Amino acid sequence: MSANILIVDDETNVRLNYRITLETEGYEIFEATSGEKALEALAERSFHLAILDMRLPAMDGLQLLGKMREVGITVPAMIVTAYSDVPHAVQAMKLGAIDFLQKPLRPGDLRRIVAEILTRHTPQKEHTAESYNSHIVAAKRFLNLRSFAKARMHLIKASELNNKSVEAFNLAGVLAEMLDDIDKARKYYGQAIRIDKNYEPAQQNMRRLFELQHFGSTSEPLNLGET
Repeated sequence: MSANILIVDDETNVRLNYRITLETEGYEIFEATSGEKALEALAERSFHLAILDMRLPAMDGLQLLGKMREVGITVPAMIVTAYSDVPHAVQAMKLGAIDFLQKPLRPGDLRRIVAEILTRHTPQKEHTAESYNSHIVAAKRFLNLRSFAKARMHLIKASELNNKSVEAFNLAGVLAEMLDDIDKARKYYGQAIRIDKNYEPAQQNMRRLFELQHFGSTSEPLNLGET
């Protein structure tokens, strides 16, 4: 699909690698070297996705995301983090960034996540036939937009269509985290694990909560699972 994507990173080689990876998929790529330049670009043009590096000069990726939301810029944002940046993932998540990639970045992972985000945010017809998968995708979209009531509604509908959905329980845990209800988040992740002990997204989210609670930091990013 054709889409405008903004890459925000202060490293020339990193921006070049992202550009090469994504232009081969037909996307139109724009670049910004700082948070201030990114805000200027976002004010001038419409984007389908912004890829934000967590570590930027003057204004880091988290501060940039906060400024974007503050001025009403709701473009979906994907965060690229280094190992030590992961504890900030929960803060970013609360600002509507629910997609993360950790460095070193593999081109295949970048293409896959970008495609998933763009598909998730493609305008849907109001009366499109409902399915379990469509509700999961919609729940992720509304989590991005911080429309919590709508995200919850779609998760309920997904669960009605599949009452043993590990994806729905895992996303319910993410929603609870975004609302600062850690006990409820733990309960939902635990329910997903009880249904499928090998479901890695819920396992990873549970490990992250444990590490944050007991050690104050974590090596685990947020994991929404793949649709």
